[in-house]
Amino acid sequence: MSMVENTTEQASHGTGLPDDPEHPDHQRHLHLHRRGHAPLPRPQDAVLTVRGLAPAAVAEREEKGLVNRQPRDTSRSIWTILRVHILTLFNLAIATCAVAIILLGRWFDLVFCLAAVANVVIGVIQEYSAKRKLDAIALLHQDDAHVLRAGTEHSVRLEEIVLDDAVVLRRGDQVPADGVVLSADGLDIDESLLTGEADAVGKLPGDAVLSGSAVLSGTGLIRVTAVGSDSHASRLAIEARRFSKIPSELRGALDTVATWLTIALVPIAALIVNGQVQAVGGWARALEQDAIEPAVVASVAAITSMIPQGLALMTTISFAVAALKLARQEVLIQEQPAVEILARVDTVCLDKTGTLTEGRIVFDGSTDLTPGPAGADDLRSAGALVLGWFGADANANPTALALAEAYPAQPTVAPTDQVAFASERRWSAVAFGPTLLHDAGTGRDLPSGDAVHGAWVLGAPEVLLPASGRGLGADRRAHIEALCQETTSRGLRTMVLCRSTEPAGVGIWFDEGRGLPPALEAVALLTFREKVRDDARETLEYFREQDVELKVISGDHPRTVAAVAREVGMDVQGDGYDARNLPSDPEERRVVLQGHSVFGRVSPEQKKGMVSALQQDGHVVAMTGDGINDALALKTADLGIAMGNGAPATKAVSRMVLLDSKFSRLPSVLAEGRQVIANMEQLAHMYLTKTAYAVLFGVVFSLLAWQYPLLPRQASTVDFLMIGLPTFFLALVPNQRRYVPGFLGRALRFAIPSGLVILAGLLAANGYARWFAGFSGGATGPAGGVGEVSLQQVQTASVITLTLMGLWVLNLISRPLTKWKLSLVAAMYALLLLVLLIPASREFHQFEIPPVDLTLAAVTIGAVACVLLEGIHQFHRRRHAAPATSP
Repeated sequence: MSMVENTTEQASHGTGLPDDPEHPDHQRHLHLHRRGHAPLPRPQDAVLTVRGLAPAAVAEREEKGLVNRQPRDTSRSIWTILRVHILTLFNLAIATCAVAIILLGRWFDLVFCLAAVANVVIGVIQEYSAKRKLDAIALLHQDDAHVLRAGTEHSVRLEEIVLDDAVVLRRGDQVPADGVVLSADGLDIDESLLTGEADAVGKLPGDAVLSGSAVLSGTGLIRVTAVGSDSHASRLAIEARRFSKIPSELRGALDTVATWLTIALVPIAALIVNGQVQAVGGWARALEQDAIEPAVVASVAAITSMIPQGLALMTTISFAVAALKLARQEVLIQEQPAVEILARVDTVCLDKTGTLTEGRIVFDGSTDLTPGPAGADDLRSAGALVLGWFGADANANPTALALAEAYPAQPTVAPTDQVAFASERRWSAVAFGPTLLHDAGTGRDLPSGDAVHGAWVLGAPEVLLPASGRGLGADRRAHIEALCQETTSRGLRTMVLCRSTEPAGVGIWFDEGRGLPPALEAVALLTFREKVRDDARETLEYFREQDVELKVISGDHPRTVAAVAREVGMDVQGDGYDARNLPSDPEERRVVLQGHSVFGRVSPEQKKGMVSALQQDGHVVAMTGDGINDALALKTADLGIAMGNGAPATKAVSRMVLLDSKFSRLPSVLAEGRQVIANMEQLAHMYLTKTAYAVLFGVVFSLLAWQYPLLPRQASTVDFLMIGLPTFFLALVPNQRRYVPGFLGRALRFAIPSGLVILAGLLAANGYARWFAGFSGGATGPAGGVGEVSLQQVQTASVITLTLMGLWVLNLISRPLTKWKLSLVAAMYALLLLVLLIPASREFHQFEIPPVDLTLAAVTIGAVACVLLEGIHQFHRRRHAAPATSP
C-alpha cells in the first residue's frame, strides 16, 4: 500500500472509537452505520492534508452512495400541496355525488362541481408558484466547493463531495458538510445560522465544523465526517420539515362544518334518498318503472346544497388574491392561510441575529485614550490612519471591516510586518518602519516609517490591557478598564487600539509565536454594534400599538440581545434572561415566559419549547428567523416567517418569506389578513345560512315525502345569483376590522335562525302549490288539467321565492350599503329576471313560468320572509357589536 493509500483502521474496531459521542470520528462511524455500511477505513489526516483523497477512494465512496447529496428541502413537495387541497371531506362528498350524476349521464347537472374544481386549481397553482420561486432562489445561491484530491485542488459541486474528502475553506465560503479541521491559519467560523451566536468561533486542528456555518476569516482544510442528510444542518431541517397543517381558523371552521356534515351525511342522505323515492311513488314503483333517476337527482341536489363549497372557494380566492398582492411587495406566501394567521397573532417571537439585525457589525464610536497633550495630536492622527489600514486589510474580520467607512485614509507607507486576526488570540496587528532607528555601524539615523512608526495592535481589552506592561500605569489601566466595562454593559463590542515602539526581539516586531510586543500604549477605545434593520423599530412599534406581545429569543449573549432590544424600542431593564437557567417544570417556565421579553443563550430545542409553551398558554404565536437554529421554532409556531437572506432550509419550512428581508412588510400582511378574516366572516353568514336551509330542506321535504323543489342545475344557478357572483366582489373589499375570535359561532347564530325562516318560506310556497294551485306532486310532466300546475312550474316558483330570500340575506351582509354595493344587489335581481325570461336559460334550467296566483304567492311569501330576516339581522347586530378598526 502506498503512502497515499495509508489508512487508519480505528473505524473498524469498536475499541478504537473515541469515548466522546460528539467526536468527529464517532460521528463518522454513526454516519456509516445509518447508511447501512460496514466500517470504512479512514485515510490518515497527515496524508489528507498533503494529498487529499486518491481517485480510487473517491470512486469507492461514490459507489457506496457516500456523497453529499442533500434532501430536496428548499420548498414543499408538489405531493404535499396536492394533499392539502384535494384530500378534504368536502371534496369527498362532492366527488361521490358527481360519480352518481355521471353514471346517470346527466352532464348538465355537474355544474355543482365547478366550485370544488376551481377551489383545488386556484390553491394548487398559487402554492406551486411559490414553491417554484423558492426553488429558483435556492439554485441561485449554490456555489461550488473546493476539494484536495491526488495533490491537486479541484472545484466540485456540493453534491459531488464524498465522505473523508479534504475540503479547502477560505473567507466567504459556506461549510458544505460536517467535518473536522485538519489545518487552520486564523480560521474563524460564523455559526450564527446554527446557534444564533453572533461572535466568530476560532477553529484549530481537531475542532469540529458544521454544515451551514460560514468562514469569516482565515483559511483551513477540513476532513468531511458526515454528508447529505446525516449532516447537522440537514438533520435539523428534516426534523423541522415534518408535515403539519397550518392552524387556520377559516379553514378550521370549514373543517368543523365538514366534520359535522360528514357525521350527519350518511343518515341524512339515507333519509333524503328514501324520501325522494317515496315522493315518486315508493321503492316498488321506482324500481319497476325505472323511476329511480329523479329520486337520485333530487337527492344529489339536496346533498350538494348542504355543502358550503362556495365558502371554501371564496376563502381560497381571497387567500390567492392576498398572496398575489403581497408578492408585489416581496412577500412570498407558501401556504395560503398564512395571510390570515398574522391577523390573529397575539405574540411575535423574534430572532436577533439576521432578523432584528442585518447580521453585520457597524462602527459605533471611539474614545481617545492618548495620555496627554504633548504629541497627542500626532498620535491620534497616526492612530486614525492605522485604523484605516485595519479596515481596508484584505484579511480583515467583520469587526475590523466596519472601520473602513469611518476611517477612509491609510498610511502612505507599506507595513513591514503584520499578524492576522485569530479568535484564539483575539487581536490582530500591523507594524510600520524598521525596528531600529539608528545604525550603530554608520552612526546614521534610519527612516522611521512616518508618524505611524511602530507596532499597532487592535484587539479585545481583556487581552491587551493585562499585557500592556510598562506602557500603561495602574491608574490609567483602571480608568480604561472602567470605560470598557461601561460600554460592554450596554451590549457594545469593545476593542482597544494600542501602540508599541519597542520590538519583541532583535529585528522583529512580533516574536516567532506571533506574541504581543512589550510596552503597549493605549491610543483609542473603539465600540461596535450589530446593525439593526432600519425598519425594525417602526415595525415593532406598530405591533405594540396592535397589542401584540413581543419576545426576543436568541442564541447570543443575554446582554447583547438586551442591547439590540433596547435599540429597537423595547423597554428592557438590565440584561436579558439567560435561557441556560430556564426551568424544566412547565408551570415555572410559563411564569418566566410571562415575566420576561428578552432571552439569550437559547438553543434550537429551547426555541421550539418556548414557542410550544406560549401556544399551550393560549397564545397565537408567530416566529421570525433566518438560521438553521430557527427552523424547529418556525415550524412549530402558528406562523413561521423567514427572512429572504436566511438559510434555504429555514425558508423551506416557513409559511411566509420576506424576500427582501424587510420587516416593514409585515403591517401590509396584517392588513391583508384582517381583510380576509373580516370579509370571510361576513360571507360565512351567507354560506352557512345556505347550508342550514339546505340541510333543513332535505330533511323536512323527505319526511313529508315531497319531491325536492330544485334540480341540481337550478340549485347551482340560485347559489350563483345570491352567493357565488356577489360574494366574489364582497370578498375583496378593503376591511381593517380587528380580529375577534369565534367567528364560526357568531356566523351560526345568524345562519340557523335565518335558515329556519328560509325553510318556512319554501315550505309555504310549495304548500300553496299543493293545496291551493292544484299541484298533485307528480315527478314529471306538464299540468294534468285545468287549474293544475306542473312540477317545473313549482320548481320555478321555488326558485323565485328562494332567490328573493337569499338576495335579502345578501343585502344584510353587505351593509353598510354603498353605491356600488347597492348596484351589485340590484344587478342580481336583474339577473334573476333574465334567467327566468330568456328562452335558452329556461330550456337549460327546465323552467316553466307558473300561473299568476302561484307567482304572486311566491313573491309575497319571499317578501314576508325578508321582513323576518331583517328582524334577525337587527337582533344579531345589537348582540355582536362590530369591533374597532385599527388606529
